[in-house]
Amino acid sequence: MFDNANPYTLRTEVFEGMTRYFISFMDGQTILRETEVSRPVYLEFLRFVKTERNLRRWDERHTEQSDLTDESLYDRALHKPKSVEDAAFDSLRNEKLRLAIQDLPEIQRRRFVLYHEFGLTYEQIAEMEGRRKSAICESVLRAEEKIREKIKNLKD
Repeated sequence: MFDNANPYTLRTEVFEGMTRYFISFMDGQTILRETEVSRPVYLEFLRFVKTERNLRRWDERHTEQSDLTDESLYDRALHKPKSVEDAAFDSLRNEKLRLAIQDLPEIQRRRFVLYHEFGLTYEQIAEMEGRRKSAICESVLRAEEKIREKIKNLKD
């Protein structure tokens, strides 16, 4: 991990039409030292400072991600997980629904599943079975009523 202190200070100075390049830094005894360097050395230090800055930014971006807690991840979740109670309730409700559908007569069950599970329209089901749309609609509605009644009775 990088600290935010850059040990080098770079500066240029134009004197009598000539550009001079300087690098300053603190030595081991915390004394500020400044030295004049050639243009290639100055450009190399400049590249080094930019690279170090980019590494520091990369490190900061990725450190933040590793500091996330379970709670903050949960708050950021698009689809929050269900509680154990909700999952258990859903499982029981699905089981009751499955049993209620299973108890339907074969024709009503087939039509109900085609309509609700496969998303077919009444017209499509009627065409498949060679029946009228109104007969399919009524059959599916009766199946829904039977399922509601069966689930209601299972609650009691």
